[in-house]
Amino acid sequence: MSLDSDVIVDRRRIRRKLTFWRVLAALVVIAAIVTVAVVATPAGRGAFTTSGSIARVKIDGLIRSDSGRVEALERLEKSSAAAVVVHINSPGGTTAGSEQLYDALVRLKAKKPVVVVVEGLAASGGYITAIAADHIVAQQSSLVGSIGVLFQYPNFSELMKTVGIKVEEVKSSPLKAAPNGFEPTSPEARAALDSLVKDSYAWFRGLVKQRRGMDDALLEKVADGRIFTGRQAVELRLVDALGDEKTAIAWLVAQKNVKPDLPVRDFKLTPRLGDLTFLRTAASFTLDALGLSVIARQVEHAGLVQAVDRLGLDGMLALWQPAGAN
Repeated sequence: MSLDSDVIVDRRRIRRKLTFWRVLAALVVIAAIVTVAVVATPAGRGAFTTSGSIARVKIDGLIRSDSGRVEALERLEKSSAAAVVVHINSPGGTTAGSEQLYDALVRLKAKKPVVVVVEGLAASGGYITAIAADHIVAQQSSLVGSIGVLFQYPNFSELMKTVGIKVEEVKSSPLKAAPNGFEPTSPEARAALDSLVKDSYAWFRGLVKQRRGMDDALLEKVADGRIFTGRQAVELRLVDALGDEKTAIAWLVAQKNVKPDLPVRDFKLTPRLGDLTFLRTAASFTLDALGLSVIARQVEHAGLVQAVDRLGLDGMLALWQPAGAN
């Protein structure tokens, strides 16, 4: 009986040791994957060194406040990169996030030549980002503009009447937390929102007028919320030239005395693990292979949660989206 007990204890001890070494092996593999991703890829190398080169920065997707991105641009500002090419493909985002990014690029521009290349889209907050540079290049079929601001919110008051639900509240003043989406928007609340939108719109217009050197007549023509193709945008002085990255670099060489033979290296603005989908997938696969399926599922779920989180945009928006898009 005592022998059987000793065997059971030994087996448990062996199991615990095996689990420990599995976890340790998983951590080592994940660390190796991260190291390879950050050091071996062009983006990773660019995050560490831009010496004797032109830094390539990419602004993709929705724009919102991001202190990590600002810190990365500050590092780039202090680096030995000769110049910066900013590639933009964004429909905009929050006005606060767009303003934050604009200010960071303006500070960068004070230290290094900055040129923008519009790849597919630089609309609304994306265009706020673009005008931080002194020179904007766009492809002929790029979409540019959407100068305007909006405040959107869902209203469930009719649905709640249908299902028989009523939300009651006690608040300090009529405009506190208005609109709330659970009751019809009052004229006073709508007027308050209208004031916010108009004030932000005036700021946006003033920025475009100042940065693009427009008179009032031209500003009225371009600032009605519509978007323009790259070809149209050149005529309207929203962009400076048609072309691509080579066109942008040629401008840097001609106007900013940048050496023509400098390599262009990617500079990763936010090298966060959460943004590297392939790393998450590799980590999940590794954990599965080591028999740690529960942890693997948690890794995959974390990616899903982050993807859902990106759908939420809070505050005033400088955002363009086609009609019917969700």
